Amino acid sequence: MKMERISENPVNTIFLERWSPRAYDATPMPEHDLLTILEAARWAPSAFNVQPWRFVYAHRGDAHWQRFLSLLDDFNRSWAQHASALVFVLSDTVMPGDGDRVAKVSRTNSFDAGAAWAQLALQTTLLGYQAHAMAGINFEAVRKALSAPKQYKVEIAVAVGTRADRSNLPIELQEREQPSQRFSLDEIAFAGSFLKGEA
Repeated sequence: MKMERISENPVNTIFLERWSPRAYDATPMPEHDLLTILEAARWAPSAFNVQPWRFVYAHRGDAHWQRFLSLLDDFNRSWAQHASALVFVLSDTVMPGDGDRVAKVSRTNSFDAGAAWAQLALQTTLLGYQAHAMAGINFEAVRKALSAPKQYKVEIAVAVGTRADRSNLPIELQEREQPSQRFSLDEIAFAGSFLKGEA
């Protein structure tokens, strides 16, 4: 099944091909493919080039897999168990100092980590896989399970794998298993001010 996505302005097709399925085929992913995906994420832009993102991952069936699955909520675990890899994205909440500035609380760590996630998702699609980010996780349990330093914020979990037919999903999820559309550009982009007629 394929629902056509059409952009209002010319963009590379990779932006339309990337989406967030839940049906995965439970096949292993070669280590070099996952490292290529993380390599793309590493080249994201960040404020002052501090690169606040960190990735902690597990491959399907490795010594960490069941522990990683246990950190997802029941709903996400029900389908993500069939992914090929799970990645937790964290970000450093401290903007480090250097010769010209002192260390301080960052205002851009989550924004920068989001840029890294976007590049991760696009590289995943380029390799013929798909990625689905999940906020349905036990954030405090993730911090403890991953031995994350206190200054790191747990941002999101990501399932990565080869897409399977939607019939692999429970009936209630099968109808939702299609690429989503987007608001029109007129609804989200404004010249000069936010919304006409609003203070």
